Amino acid sequence: MQDVIQSGMTLYEKLHILSDAAKYDVACTSSGVDRQGDGTGMGNCRKAGICHSFSADGRCISLFKILFTNECIFDCKYCINRSSNDVVRASFTPDEVCTLTMEFYRRNYIEGLFLSSGILKSPDYTMELIYATLYKLRYECNFQGYIHVKAIPGADQRLIRMTGYLADRMSVNMELPTAESLRLLAPHKTRKNILTPMRLVQNERERNRDEIVLYRNAPRFVPAGQSTQMIIGATPETDYQILHVAESLYRKFDLKRVFYSAFVPVNEDKALPSVREQGPPLLREHRLYQADWLLRFYQFEASELLDEDNPNFNVLLDPKCCWALKHLEVFPVEINRADKRMLLRVPGIGYRSADRIVKARRHASLTFEDLKKMGVVLKRALYFITCGGKMMYPVRIDEDYITRNLLNTKERLPSGVDGMTYRQMTLFDDVNFSGVNGI
Repeated sequence: MQDVIQSGMTLYEKLHILSDAAKYDVACTSSGVDRQGDGTGMGNCRKAGICHSFSADGRCISLFKILFTNECIFDCKYCINRSSNDVVRASFTPDEVCTLTMEFYRRNYIEGLFLSSGILKSPDYTMELIYATLYKLRYECNFQGYIHVKAIPGADQRLIRMTGYLADRMSVNMELPTAESLRLLAPHKTRKNILTPMRLVQNERERNRDEIVLYRNAPRFVPAGQSTQMIIGATPETDYQILHVAESLYRKFDLKRVFYSAFVPVNEDKALPSVREQGPPLLREHRLYQADWLLRFYQFEASELLDEDNPNFNVLLDPKCCWALKHLEVFPVEINRADKRMLLRVPGIGYRSADRIVKARRHASLTFEDLKKMGVVLKRALYFITCGGKMMYPVRIDEDYITRNLLNTKERLPSGVDGMTYRQMTLFDDVNFSGVNGI
């Protein structure tokens, strides 16, 4: 069946279609860059981050998150906007994106723009439209707020480079962890086309850093770095494989974030898994985010968390607890003597609380009461630490015993894991607009 392409749409109708179509892209980051406005334009960037609002499915909506178009020449089996789907199609013009962004910003609905897109006609054609949009925003509308934009795989490197000097963050979505999975579900995409713009952004950022050292007023290229997204559960890769891909991306391409998106079945296709009965693998996604945090901030390596004999996380326990239970030979650790690296490996001790412990114990011997005041989660940590050579309670250093007790301690899971919905909050949920053309 031919695609239904609506003509003569109002701006409101386009906004409804293209904001809803953007909800499956979770690689939506904000800030990470500190840039003051110069007083001649509108907006600025704060490194501390944008004030976020979240929809029921956990997606960030503080940015104006839209697709430039949901038309696409590709036929990725997992995508609602694939070329073979019979859906209403819409496209913005650069002027329309600028109008919406500026008017929503003035009304304090948003703090920045997240602009992604399907592939309209060709990667080069689409990337040129995105560049034109950002150019108008920056130089005609004088918008100095945050912009996160997608680099289109396969587009001319010159276009990506020019766009990068107008954006704060760029992302190129991996979509699927392995080349084999791409071949099966996204035959129009290749690892090479995806990794090439990633390498371009990395190399250009490094070159730009040298320029800024020499010339303080040199334009900045993607100052907030780049990110990517992988869909979890659409293909049979294990957590072990996914985590190794993420670790490799961090090391080789200097990525700021890897996002994990639980597979949502929006299409009927024999190549896709059936997850309608049990729902999307949200808890698995949650564990991967926790493990990703351990890679980036807790000095863990992927090979320490999983291996070929144990390729998937236990969804009942967080990854740090799983690691600790498999390495009971190094516990308990003495809080007043252990180095920071070891403190970070104790369940219940976070990055900030580890810093507080290291600083405070220079002046006095710490007690369990002190640790509680520092933010240590003692209901998890008590099995793995001593203070002054003593444990908080008489406990056995035994895997089964500790596991049973940890499972009795209810962990705070992502909101909406039970009975989750996939409706993305819109900018008009609490406002009755008859149309948007007049804004």
